Amino acid sequence: MPADEPARCPVVEFPRRLAGAPFPPADYARFRELPGLVRTSLPTGQQVWLVTRHEEVRAILTDPRVSSDPTREGFPSFGRTGGVPRSDEVPGWFVGYDPPEHNRFRKALMPEFTVRRMREWRPAIQQIVDGRIDAMLARGDKADLVADFALPIPSLVISALLGVPYADHEFFESRTQVLVSLASTDQEREAAGTALLRYVSRLIKIKQKWPGDDLMSRLLAAGTLTPEELPGVGMLLLIAGHETTANNIALGVLTLLVNPEWIGDERVVDETLRLHSVADLVALRVAVADLEIGGQLIKAGEGIMPLVAAANHDESMFDCPSRFDPERGAKQHVAFGYGVHQCLGQNLVRVEMDIAYRTLFERIPGLKLAVPPAELPFKYDGVLFGVHSMPVTW
Repeated sequence: MPADEPARCPVVEFPRRLAGAPFPPADYARFRELPGLVRTSLPTGQQVWLVTRHEEVRAILTDPRVSSDPTREGFPSFGRTGGVPRSDEVPGWFVGYDPPEHNRFRKALMPEFTVRRMREWRPAIQQIVDGRIDAMLARGDKADLVADFALPIPSLVISALLGVPYADHEFFESRTQVLVSLASTDQEREAAGTALLRYVSRLIKIKQKWPGDDLMSRLLAAGTLTPEELPGVGMLLLIAGHETTANNIALGVLTLLVNPEWIGDERVVDETLRLHSVADLVALRVAVADLEIGGQLIKAGEGIMPLVAAANHDESMFDCPSRFDPERGAKQHVAFGYGVHQCLGQNLVRVEMDIAYRTLFERIPGLKLAVPPAELPFKYDGVLFGVHSMPVTW
């Protein structure tokens, strides 16, 4: 097939998550077996390329001919307010910027997320985790592992890091849930996004007058980012800092309950990240120049969706990828993305997951699910995969 005839490439149905079906969708493996790439139609009717092989996903995420900028023509969109905000809508939402502009934000933020900095945060995170377990134990012998443990931990941590009052957690958690749900309407997302941006903007104005020992105050003092950009930065970190980590903690606990022989093994963190790949759909891109991936020509202006979960379940990279096997050494996973846009907070996520797993099973060794795993309400309706609730007993 000539490489310049994308219309003749397979056009597949958008790989939706189906209740009761395994995640990632079985279609991902089928797509990897097809020659070249496949195309799909988004709910908006826009056609985009799907990239499902590990090597090709990493190639897309590092190619300078591929852009993360949603203002570029052809950038994938799930709806009027879905996906990556435009810079004119939310200044400072730097995951939607390309180098060199993107580099300016990473340079300003990197010192806050180094391995050394996260090591300094370990005692505070340990205290937060112990506090949540204390509260669970004080209420009896059952809990919702999501509401009582997996969600509060990263919410408390990111609130402390940014200088956000945790008393407001119900506000920002509820608005985030609207933003990451595929079932939300454009109007609901717009209202939730506007409310969050206004909240962070007010917080920054307060910190301009009364700075504290927190990331947002330090960014204000440094002056490397403008006051107009900081609300978008804060909103992005607030959303990413609690929602993705909460999903990873909950799914990791579930996985260890099903595979208890791995409890206490430090390698479970990266294998959990690889296995569940909660941020499967977030790495949206568009070609800004013609390029060839997997023998297929992608033309400038065509949208691209690198599927992270598909890459992390590529049999050519990970043997028996659906099996939970911490011994495999899954360091090459792309759960945090790859290249210049690789997740800035990955060191923080790993520390939170490690402390949460180790402490939970040390302090509640009799922890068990209160319902069969198949009956859990998984987030088939979310941009991020996870579980809505997880009843447990001990």
